Amino acid sequence: MRVLPSAAAPTCPEPAATAVVAAPAGRGAWAQAWARPAFRWSWLLLLVLLFGVLVPITPGFFQAIEHRSGTVAADPLLHMLPRHDVATPVFVLMYGGVLVAVGWLTRQPQLFLRGLWGYALLLLLRMASIWLVPLAPPLDMVPMADPFTATLFHTGAGITKDLFFSGHTGTVAILALAVRGRWLRPALALVALLIGVLVLVQRVHYTYDVVAAPLFALFAYWLAAFITRRATRPLAD
Repeated sequence: MRVLPSAAAPTCPEPAATAVVAAPAGRGAWAQAWARPAFRWSWLLLLVLLFGVLVPITPGFFQAIEHRSGTVAADPLLHMLPRHDVATPVFVLMYGGVLVAVGWLTRQPQLFLRGLWGYALLLLLRMASIWLVPLAPPLDMVPMADPFTATLFHTGAGITKDLFFSGHTGTVAILALAVRGRWLRPALALVALLIGVLVLVQRVHYTYDVVAAPLFALFAYWLAAFITRRATRPLAD
């Protein structure tokens, strides 16, 4: 005898269950994350590092390295590339990528926190590497004064000896690590690659500076994961 299925039996409970455990995004995610003491303390320490340490010392640091002598590095690959003024595309790509990435990250508080920690650590690593590797820019450099950082950090003066490693490339590389998504992360990685090529065309960096930038970004993002491990646990924990 055939047994007919009951019409009252539930047929698809899985989507409802999935919706319950899915991590919230946006305002709800911030409310849940901010309720954690570890999350609040991590933000406090980050703000102290950024505005109590990095912002005050950075202008003086870059002025100091600009007034010291450096070595012009041998870079055969650099001279295989054309030389042009491509400052505008560099700034459009970089700050466009920053706006898109930060706009996405503001809806994901744990990823946003880790990404900002990664960026702060990247700045510290860059300052240390610039100090330890004194270089002079390529002789055929095309000046490229960043309109934002020249005002915020460089007290209006053009800085040319902040070479190892590339800050423009490293910034977008760490944003590519911080975001998620099938298209956003590859798109930002491509932007970082394009910026790396363009700063070589501009002759404001050596090949070594550009190649090292994503490696330092990866290390900074790994360190950020360790520092924020308690504050960025999944919300369901």
